[in-house]
Amino acid sequence: MILESALLHVTQGNTEQFTKDFATASKIISSMPGYISHELHQCLALPTDYLLLVRWETLEHHTEGFRKSDAYENWKKLLHHYYNPFPKVKHFTRIM
Repeated sequence: MILESALLHVTQGNTEQFTKDFATASKIISSMPGYISHELHQCLALPTDYLLLVRWETLEHHTEGFRKSDAYENWKKLLHHYYNPFPKVKHFTRIM
C-alpha cells in the first residue's frame, strides 16, 4: 500500500466551494483502479489549508493509472484552480 499526501493551500474565500467541489471529485478518485481510500482534513489554525491523504494499492495506480486518465482531467478542472501555490505530492510506504 502507498500513502499519497498533499498539503493543499486553498485561496482565501474559496473554502466552502472547494469543499463542495471536492465532494464531487471524491467520486472520481474513488472509482479508479488501485484506489483504497482517502481523507481530507482541514487545518484548525489556518482553515485555508487542507491535508489530503490517499491510499493506493501501488505507486503506479496513482502515477500511471490516475494521473494519466481522462478522470484526472475532470479532477483537475474541478480542483486545481483553488490552489495557490500548487501542492507538492509525496508518496510514502509504511515501514512499521
